[in-house]
Amino acid sequence: MLLRNRVSTVINVSGLALGIAAFVLILEYVALERSVNQFHANLPHLYTLLCEDRTGETWRYTEPGWGDKIKERLPEVADFCRFEDGIAQGIVTNPAQNASFREEQIGYAEGNFFDVFSFPLSAGSAAGLRAPNTVFVSERTAKKYFADEEPMGKTLRLFNQFGDRLYTVAGVFKDMGENSDMRYDMIFSLETLKNPANLNDNGWAALDGMESQFIYTFLLLRPGADPRALEAKLRALRRELLPEKTEVSFRLQAFAEAHLATSWTDTTYHTGNVRYVYMLYALALLILLVAWFNYVNLSTATLWKRAGEVGVRKAIGATRPLLMGQLLGESVLTNALAFVAALILVVVLQPLFNQLIDKNLSLSILSSSHTWAQGLLLLLFGTLASGSFTAYALSNQNPVEALRGRILNTLKGVWLRKSLVVSQFVISVGLILFTVVVYSQLHYMQNKNLGMDTEQRLVVKGPEAGRDSTYSTRRGTFWDFIAQQSYVTAHCLSGCVPGQSFNYSAEGFTTAQSGPGDENKPFSIAEIDDRYLATYGIELAAGRVPSQAECATKRADNDKILVNQRALQQLGIRSEAAALQTPVRYGDRNYTIIGVVKDYHHSSVQTAIEPIVFFPQNNSAYFTLKLTGGQLPEKIAALERQYKTCFPGNPFDYCFAEARFQEQYESEARYANLFTSASVLAIFIACLGLFGLAVFTAQQRTKEIGIRKVLGASVASVTALLAKDFLKLVLLAIVIASPIAYYFMQQWLADFAYRIELQWWMFAGAGAVAVLIAFFTVGFQSAKAALMNPVKSLRSE
Repeated sequence: MLLRNRVSTVINVSGLALGIAAFVLILEYVALERSVNQFHANLPHLYTLLCEDRTGETWRYTEPGWGDKIKERLPEVADFCRFEDGIAQGIVTNPAQNASFREEQIGYAEGNFFDVFSFPLSAGSAAGLRAPNTVFVSERTAKKYFADEEPMGKTLRLFNQFGDRLYTVAGVFKDMGENSDMRYDMIFSLETLKNPANLNDNGWAALDGMESQFIYTFLLLRPGADPRALEAKLRALRRELLPEKTEVSFRLQAFAEAHLATSWTDTTYHTGNVRYVYMLYALALLILLVAWFNYVNLSTATLWKRAGEVGVRKAIGATRPLLMGQLLGESVLTNALAFVAALILVVVLQPLFNQLIDKNLSLSILSSSHTWAQGLLLLLFGTLASGSFTAYALSNQNPVEALRGRILNTLKGVWLRKSLVVSQFVISVGLILFTVVVYSQLHYMQNKNLGMDTEQRLVVKGPEAGRDSTYSTRRGTFWDFIAQQSYVTAHCLSGCVPGQSFNYSAEGFTTAQSGPGDENKPFSIAEIDDRYLATYGIELAAGRVPSQAECATKRADNDKILVNQRALQQLGIRSEAAALQTPVRYGDRNYTIIGVVKDYHHSSVQTAIEPIVFFPQNNSAYFTLKLTGGQLPEKIAALERQYKTCFPGNPFDYCFAEARFQEQYESEARYANLFTSASVLAIFIACLGLFGLAVFTAQQRTKEIGIRKVLGASVASVTALLAKDFLKLVLLAIVIASPIAYYFMQQWLADFAYRIELQWWMFAGAGAVAVLIAFFTVGFQSAKAALMNPVKSLRSE
């Protein structure tokens, strides 16, 4: 029968194959997200120590001294492991090969790091990290620095804020994959920084310190320890040892839940977004539902062709179970063909899908988690459910009615097919609406007035290596070179740049207007020179920019600061004018506000503008140059030559501020592309069903069409007659989908600090697209039937 009804078979197999392929591809991504961090042997007893403020906001950074104190005071804790990835970044060189690279995926780790976490080693012993001045490198990094040489025992030099230090390679680990939140290329021994002499006057980084929060602390609990009871003890211990910081308490988070929350209501810090994972899983299911609805609808609609066969079989004694078995077998065969076709589609589309989501996925990821079993059970259930329904519908017909060809034309059968069509288009319209909103929000974020200008700003990472007594002279030479270039219209030095993190975050800023607990509110710290605001087009609301002399003064000797308008609110200062007369207390000294900066988006528009304190300082972590347009490769090449002349041993790393800022929206862009693809696919599958229904409706009404044409009906009127019933269903789907989509879109937009408002045209546009697609799909077949010779139409009956 499958070969006899080629049109319905092709449509059914195609629709199911597309739906299953989309389901499997999205399931790969879901499986990856759910597998992150799940491979560690200590996972049942491993917890992350989080800090929490009174609003419920949590973060992972803690003061470094807590590890020793917790292990000493609380017997439930078997061990602890500290890790930090921000303070380590710098330039790494292989002195023997004269190779140097700026490394960002590196960190300092406790000596027991490879005992606590199950990252496999390909060389060396986990105990090797317990010695100071040692480093473990990934296999990829070992190739990068040593080519085919044996890396064990070789020496690497690290230049960062802790100075210039040699480290011996004591181990090589397998490349950390996408199933881990930790994806580092180099792990340096934290034991090195336990020696105060190795801190390079960075006293804030002392590992027994209880002031600065900059390190991750992981706790390994003893078997049987109660995490919730321990959490209460941790909070009490913090209140005891830091009574002046009552605004902050501790939370324990199971490391198994560090990536994805267990529910939508879990507000603790996570590295992944469980809402997006749920949304993608729902998206996969919706596409699959569209395909199954399509299959059931087409199968039941075409059963009239088999009316005679069913009637004869029943008349000669065929039992209902026998008929159901035959029909169910055909359904299983159709789904099996679709499954094979879907697997072929997955293999073909995998590279495109990987590019779309910026991941390296394959079918093998499904075998590494329980997700594959859930997906397979769902596919089997859908196959049997849709096939059983079709088989039941046909085998349940009265044999006399079946022989007369009145099969499935009952009110119940017609209602079922209409309901499935409406359901398909509810899903399709909902996906179109969501796609429109995602793209609108993305466009809004990418084009919102940031309060600054990043266009044509070239950001060059400052040197780390070779900061000796001649460094100031060499920096001055490079600075003079920049100033002399006609294509450089503005330039500045800074410790941070827009689109990237600040220098650091700090608490303790207060004024006479501050209230109780205000000393615990965090401020983002940025070190800038006298040209920074002008270079980025950031305006002052009051006061002045710092002078060159103030920027050249050491931080410890400078009592001048600038603040943004958001910081004024947090400090309790009522106006920009009043700010210039209000001293700010920080630490053991008072600071004078010399300028109030208008609020601008230093970070993504996804988050609220931070309260910022600007310290005047010639920090050469970044050089920003505003360039004229044209001949950019030649200009950059000239800058690179001078940079390498002034700072030998330092790689010339640069980016454009605008591009780096836009990178913050890559996640939203990926999801926008994904929802667009899903919407197109869902609409296409639904239209396959509409096309099939239109074909079979026209076949059933062939005689009626012939009579109408003989009586003078026009082609347009016949086309409208056949198409209007389908278009009514699509319009009904739009009415149903709109409020449902509105609710879920409002929930999604609630995560953004700055967001669009839902507009009527979004719903009207999505509805119009659905109607037009449906009209052309049905109208084509309707027009074809209307153009048929009426004589042939009547003879066909």
